[in-house]
Amino acid sequence: MTLRIERLKRRIRLSGEFRFGHLDQVKTEIARCESPVELDLEEVDLIDLEGVRFLNACEAKGISVLNCSPYIREWMLQERIRGKKP
Repeated sequence: MTLRIERLKRRIRLSGEFRFGHLDQVKTEIARCESPVELDLEEVDLIDLEGVRFLNACEAKGISVLNCSPYIREWMLQERIRGKKP
């Protein structure tokens, strides 16, 4: 399955599998979007480590990550904790 990207003013809705190979495309859509940007992950079924790290970086920049599944949210938290350890 691939990733489908739908941009609506300031919200970007992602559907399908969000993987490393999609990051440049998502970054391009974010750059085209009105501020403040929101990423809607309600229909994301699968994500890889680089996708999780990207979402954490987005939140650090003030981009809202909305409607993601509990496993993605937990993985994001674990990566933030892992990144703070010396």
